[in-house]
Amino acid sequence: MNILFVIPYVPNLIRVRPYNLIRSLSARGHKLTVLTLHSNQQDCQAIDHLKPYCHCLFTYPLQSWRALYNSVVALPTGTPLQAVYCWHPAMADHLVDLINPDNDKGDYDIIHLEHLRGARYGLHLKSHRANHKLEIPIVWDSVDCITHLFHKASKHSINGLTRWLMRFDLGRTAHYEGWLLNQFDQVVVTSHIDKKALLALINQNERSPNIAVLPNGVDLNYFKPDKGIVREQATLVVSGKMSYHANFTMVHYLVKEIMPAIWSHRPDVKLWVVGKDPPPEIRAFAINPAISVTGSVGDIRPYLQRATIAVAPLIYAAGIQNKVLEAMACATPVVSTSQAISALSVQPDRDILIADEPGEFAGKVLSLLNSPQKLREIGQAGRRYVEERHSWRDITQQLEGIYLESIHRKRSSRSN
Repeated sequence: MNILFVIPYVPNLIRVRPYNLIRSLSARGHKLTVLTLHSNQQDCQAIDHLKPYCHCLFTYPLQSWRALYNSVVALPTGTPLQAVYCWHPAMADHLVDLINPDNDKGDYDIIHLEHLRGARYGLHLKSHRANHKLEIPIVWDSVDCITHLFHKASKHSINGLTRWLMRFDLGRTAHYEGWLLNQFDQVVVTSHIDKKALLALINQNERSPNIAVLPNGVDLNYFKPDKGIVREQATLVVSGKMSYHANFTMVHYLVKEIMPAIWSHRPDVKLWVVGKDPPPEIRAFAINPAISVTGSVGDIRPYLQRATIAVAPLIYAAGIQNKVLEAMACATPVVSTSQAISALSVQPDRDILIADEPGEFAGKVLSLLNSPQKLREIGQAGRRYVEERHSWRDITQQLEGIYLESIHRKRSSRSN
């Protein structure tokens, strides 16, 4: 297939979903034209890694002033800030040129958009498609239900500004996401929970949209156990982009509520906080000699492979948590809250340990630390789980089926 792939941020090892879908689609012989936005030097480096998988790759700079301008202009409207933040007129015009029937580089079989931040480009293309009577199906990968995430963040984030922003944009986001569901030929989302949350946003008299669940995967050849690495004793690792509000709240909860209960029984336990852009409040935790805050790391695997246990005490979340899948793929036993694994089909106490109260969470961690056999069993079961359910190869095959069904449905509607 000839695929036009539109992403409002550069795919990389942190933004794993588009990165691995593009890699897997390319490996399976599809031709991808990718358009994306970059905003810093790290994005430019990621672009170089992405190029080998793209037939054509076009990137545009998203300067801070433009994102701010987009947001300010949207304030008096009913459009949520997430939907306008990544709007770039030059990229939108280029997309229109690419699908123009007079452009010999066109003739695309499918258009793939990612995230609420990319949806406006789809609406722009949809208008042009209608003007030229084109029949290219548009698939919108919403990834998560942003309304669902904002609702939780507005209640549970420890950052007051985050709570205010989520509440400010919540109603507008709910209305807009509900409206978007019937604007595209196909909607894709990572979990059944997010699908249910999206369907709850549409009015009863509206037609039921085409929504397919396409879970996230994990690169099983990249994230794997390393027999040459000896695990550290009594060492926990928590990972993620630390400037993200849900991760910031998670780490604060871990250090303030859970770790004291662990240290009261095992003062030798160490904690690694691994992930880019830790805010000052997170960096300050490193005053405690038992806590290491790494900031950005070139490769997270050694931390997952060396740690005794990976912890993910998320208080709120949406979609599938890659941090959990990556740790499990490294055969690192995971202790998490139910929020962190709500989109997974794991079996508690076999594949992973789950606890939602600080004392209970600490108890699960301590029980693993005191049982080397249980550590091995949970780690090995976690690896088997991701092998069976979260291979990018299998997930990409599912996406191909979604594409083909969208194309068939579009052609059938035209013939009728």
